[in-house]
Amino acid sequence: MRIGLTGVGRIGAFHAATLHSLASVDELVLYDFVGDQARKAADGIGAEVVDSEDALLAAGLDGLVIATATPGHAPMLRKAIAAGVRTFCEKPVAATLDETIDLTRLAEASDTPVHVGFQRRFDHGYQRVQQAVAAGELGFIHTIRSHTLDQNPPHASYIPTSGGIFRDCNIHDFDVVRFVSGREVATVYATGGNQGAEFFKESGDYDTGGAMLTLDSGTVVQISSTRYNGQGHDVRTEVFGSKGSMCVGLDDTLAMVSAEDGVDFPKGPVHTNFMDRFLPAYQAELTAFFDVASGLRESPCTVRDALEAFRIAEACELSRMRGRPVSMDEVATA
Repeated sequence: MRIGLTGVGRIGAFHAATLHSLASVDELVLYDFVGDQARKAADGIGAEVVDSEDALLAAGLDGLVIATATPGHAPMLRKAIAAGVRTFCEKPVAATLDETIDLTRLAEASDTPVHVGFQRRFDHGYQRVQQAVAAGELGFIHTIRSHTLDQNPPHASYIPTSGGIFRDCNIHDFDVVRFVSGREVATVYATGGNQGAEFFKESGDYDTGGAMLTLDSGTVVQISSTRYNGQGHDVRTEVFGSKGSMCVGLDDTLAMVSAEDGVDFPKGPVHTNFMDRFLPAYQAELTAFFDVASGLRESPCTVRDALEAFRIAEACELSRMRGRPVSMDEVATA
C-alpha cells in the first residue's frame, strides 16, 4: 500500500518508523511544514517527501495518517474527507468541542472512512478485559479505576496547545472506559492540582488530575492522571465485578514498589513513556487501519467515538471550573 503521513514530530516520527516496519506498506510519502524534519525522517527509512499537504493528498495514496500537532488535525481531516482519502487521524480530531461536533457530522455524511488513534483499544490487555465484560465473566461491573501517570512532564512549549490534562491525557482513559464497559458516562465530577513546574499554572492547566464518573449503568469510575510519576510510566485500568476482577497493566513493568515484607513483585524494568508501553498496540492499530483503507472492515474507532471521549473531557473541564458535578446532558453533541 502507498501511505501518506503528515506531521513527523514526536508521535509522527514514531508512526513513520512503525509504518516502515509493516509489511503492508510498500511506499511511504511524508510531509511536514518543517521541511528538514520530513527530510530527516525520510532519509532514515527511504520514504518520499512532498512540499505541501495538497501535494500529499494528490500523491495517489491508499491511505493517509495525520500526526501533526493538534491544531493541524481538523483542517487536514477536512481536506482528506473532501478528497475521498481514507484516513487515520491521531486524537483529538479537533482542538474544540464545536469543531469536533462539526467534523463528526461531516464524517458521518461522507462515505470516506476515518479511523481515530486511540491505541489502547488495540492493546491485548484492554481487549481481553473488554471481552470478559461483554461475556459477563466478571458479573455486573460496579467499579472501574483507570490511571494515566507519566514519569516526566512534556516540554513547556507543548502545554499551551495540549488542551489540558483531561483533553490531552485522560481522554485515553475516557475512551477506553467506554470501550471496556460498553456503556456511556452519565455524570462527571473533576478536580486537579499543581505541585510541579509553573508552566502548567501559567497555561491554566494542572499537572495532576482526578475525576469521578458515573456510567449510565450505575458503575462508578475513578480516573487519575499526573505528569510526575517518578517511579515510571504507569497506564493501568482495574475492573471490579460481582463475580471477579481484572487489571490491565498488572505485570512486572508495574511502576510501583511493594511495602509488604518478602514481596519481590514487580521485578521490572518499568516503562518510561507511552511509546514504549504501547508499541505493539500502535502496530496493531495501524495494521487495522490498512484493513479500513482496503475496504475490508469498518473503522474500529470512529469520529463519533472521538467526540464522545472529548465530551467527557469537556465535562471534566466544566466540573473543575464550576466546582460541581456535571451531567453529560449539559455538554453539546452532534
